[in-house]
Amino acid sequence: MDHADHLSLIRKGIPKPGGVWAELGSGRGAFTLALVELVGPAGVIYSIDQNQVVLNEQKRAIERRFGDQRPSMHYWKADFSQSLELPALDGVLMANSLHFQSNKEVVLGLVFDYLSPGGHLILVEYNLHHGNTWVPYPVPFEEWEGLSQEIGFIGTRILGVRPSRTMREIYSAVCHKPG
Repeated sequence: MDHADHLSLIRKGIPKPGGVWAELGSGRGAFTLALVELVGPAGVIYSIDQNQVVLNEQKRAIERRFGDQRPSMHYWKADFSQSLELPALDGVLMANSLHFQSNKEVVLGLVFDYLSPGGHLILVEYNLHHGNTWVPYPVPFEEWEGLSQEIGFIGTRILGVRPSRTMREIYSAVCHKPG
């Protein structure tokens, strides 16, 4: 996948530029770059990952690509499966990060609490029923529908689907905290 794919997978889940967003498990920042472009300079983004090296790489890439025309960026080295001191969020992006969590309900409960009423959760995930070394706990979309509802989210729907060279397909979905 390339930047255009990342943009198209999450674009419909971001209702307008601006707002306060977090990306949990942002890694090297492929989807962070798309989020920065869609949120724009009026927004605020908390990019959270456990690896400081990749956060530093991400920061350099965003500064090179967007210069001063970027949201206010906060890079946090943290484990998103633990409670974080975040402001009320308009949106959360979890791109290829939920499938590393064996106890998804706890993590999603934290995400639910971070969101303002009406806030969006965008999930990018492999549409697989069985995990492997690289994707240990995948969440196929039909499972995601039930799990998101169980947590309290509403309006769960697919945003996009892309084939994967090695793992069938990847999908993006959005749901909302009731507001």
